[in-house]
Amino acid sequence: MNEIALLINTALASGTTLALVALGLLINERAGVLNLGAEGMMLVAAVAGFGTALATGSDTLGFMAAAAAGAALASVFGLLVIFLNTNQYATGLALSLFGYGFSAFVGVALVGKSLSPREQVAIPVLSDLPFVGPALFSHHPMVYGAMALTALIAWFFYRTRGGLLLRAIGENPEPAHALGYPVRAIRLAAVCAGGALCGLGGAYIALVTAPLWVEGLTAGRGWIALALTVFATWRPARVLLGAYLFGGVTVLQLNLQAQGVAVSSHLLTMLPYIATIVVLALISRNAAFIRLNMPASLGKPFRPGS
Repeated sequence: MNEIALLINTALASGTTLALVALGLLINERAGVLNLGAEGMMLVAAVAGFGTALATGSDTLGFMAAAAAGAALASVFGLLVIFLNTNQYATGLALSLFGYGFSAFVGVALVGKSLSPREQVAIPVLSDLPFVGPALFSHHPMVYGAMALTALIAWFFYRTRGGLLLRAIGENPEPAHALGYPVRAIRLAAVCAGGALCGLGGAYIALVTAPLWVEGLTAGRGWIALALTVFATWRPARVLLGAYLFGGVTVLQLNLQAQGVAVSSHLLTMLPYIATIVVLALISRNAAFIRLNMPASLGKPFRPGS
């Protein structure tokens, strides 16, 4: 029973990065902007967060620096695709490539350095409960933060006028523009908010999951998060659930390796990515279902007055 509780605990911790990044991409896509640069933003944010935490000794400042770095890169992407109407796919890929190279360059001096392991925060009383205590109520604060952000984003999307406007712009920006709303400014704000969340996801890896810096630290998690938004059919609660499912797959392959399962470690390492491909293949079989849930203007440029 304790082993199952530990497995759940590690699955939630592992899925937190995916949840944060996928929520950021969800905000982008709900506004009609497709950002393929999550991996690059995560890497730059990870090195910024790790360097800041190493220099100051403060995780809070590390996460803030990472969020700022993610938002800064996202703002450049937003200016290019929203105001200059560059191709969203090509610009996003360029952002990923830039982020990988830039983070490797600025992080050279940080390679080989590490932070002390981060302690989990046990919620009083609840953490003492048998089974559910160690499984659900003994985590890093960012794990609880990801859950709270999911609830906040869901409330914003479906219970506020601003959320309704954002979703309307993602479906069809022309009516919102005709009513006088600054469509491009709103999209840029959504892109920057999404970039900040991607930055938090990158910092979580560098400060909590593996408190160190190496080149390519995110190991493709940005691409998994991108697929996760489709898997979740662009709904916040499903994003969180999907993140924990993918986190469970990641933990499973680590446990199998630790138990000495007679399978190549390379094949086990591939499990999260194989799961991503399988899920996308299954979802893609029903194209009508995807069209029904996908924001209608996703990836399409908006040109006022055209």
